[in-house]
Amino acid sequence: LLLREVDQRIGLLDRLAACFTDHRNPESIEHSVRDLVAQRAYGLALGYEDLNDHDDLRKDSTLALLVGKRDLTGERRVREQDRGNPLAASSTLNRLELGTPESASSDRYKRIAADSEALDRLLVDLFLESYRKPPRKIWLDLDATDDPLHGQQEGRFFHGYYRCYCYLPLYIFSGEHLLCARLRTADKDASSGSVDELQRIVGQIRARWPKTRIIIRADAGFCRDAIMAWCETNDVGYVLGLARNQRLQRALGQEMEAARLACERTGEAARCFRDFRYRTRKSWSCERRVIGKA
Repeated sequence: LLLREVDQRIGLLDRLAACFTDHRNPESIEHSVRDLVAQRAYGLALGYEDLNDHDDLRKDSTLALLVGKRDLTGERRVREQDRGNPLAASSTLNRLELGTPESASSDRYKRIAADSEALDRLLVDLFLESYRKPPRKIWLDLDATDDPLHGQQEGRFFHGYYRCYCYLPLYIFSGEHLLCARLRTADKDASSGSVDELQRIVGQIRARWPKTRIIIRADAGFCRDAIMAWCETNDVGYVLGLARNQRLQRALGQEMEAARLACERTGEAARCFRDFRYRTRKSWSCERRVIGKA
């Protein structure tokens, strides 16, 4: 019920439902797009990730109340076999999730399609609306993580770092606000698609906040020339991890020795830093600033 109160304040589910196009016959609809989106979203928020969970959840009167159903017991359903179930079954929700804009108008079952660009814009709009006035500076955090697979799903690949079969979604956050969630197969580089997403997100932010300073940060998986060059061209700051190598270790030789001596002298952990210019032999297009920590 607290989730419903939050939604009534920000209107998330209404706006989310507006990102879908419904090609169904209006006279044959018992569950509106808004009802289906709300049922799925509340289910996910409450920890029910799988669609088949809704074959039981469709009977839940409390969930029906959250969704906004007036018939909380399902006793007034049109078909007798559906009575007692106020909400949609997994098969109906499955059609919602699998419909595509290209085929929804002619498909026999999957007649609801999401506008992916509208969904992307909505995430950034919610972030922008959370501020009363434009901030002076924001940080965009890029991250890739494993989404483990436990069957023979389409696009299934083994990832050597995570040591499992998984997907490798890309996430972009600003603080607690999710700005991008892009599902990807695990046979891609961690940074794959980042420039396209940054271009879209930064453009949308700057259209509303032209004076706000934007800085991205990420681990070494995103320290790629394409990302850094795009940031430099578009006046976006960046702080990226840089994987160690023999050249970098030699460049920090004096600092490593100084840290070792300080640790031996004090008996406590010691850190030394060096600020210098560096360029890879092949992968970087220019020399860049590097801060090394010994």
